[in-house]
Amino acid sequence: MIEDDRGAVAGWEVLPFGFLVFVVGTLLLANAWGVVDAKMAASAAAREGARAFVHAADESAAHSRAGGAVDDALRGHGRSPGEAHTLVEGDFVRCGRVAVTVAIPVPTIGLPWVGGLGPVLTARSVHGELVDPLRSGVPGEADCVRG
Repeated sequence: MIEDDRGAVAGWEVLPFGFLVFVVGTLLLANAWGVVDAKMAASAAAREGARAFVHAADESAAHSRAGGAVDDALRGHGRSPGEAHTLVEGDFVRCGRVAVTVAIPVPTIGLPWVGGLGPVLTARSVHGELVDPLRSGVPGEADCVRG
């Protein structure tokens, strides 16, 4: 009687390797999603901070409202306001441009074959707006309005 290998299963030895590739791919996607999520949070926080600044009543209220709006937006995205770096540039004058920059550090995981994307990536967003040139009670001249 001749023995053959009908019914034998081959390839089982590569299953651990396939599982390892699956795990590394999943961790790579988790790293990428962390960066995308941080970018969305930074973008929303910068936008809300700039809007709060230009709609404030005066200069002192503008800076405090901008900082509060950034913090609220970050909390709304499930992030701690203490982890973000915020910079508000601009003056509260008619036609003044304000720019709010929010930077959020994103830690990454070192992966086999792919390597590390760096110990920390930074998701940064800048949003700028103009103080309303026709608004009453704002110092400065409306020289940016062209008739």
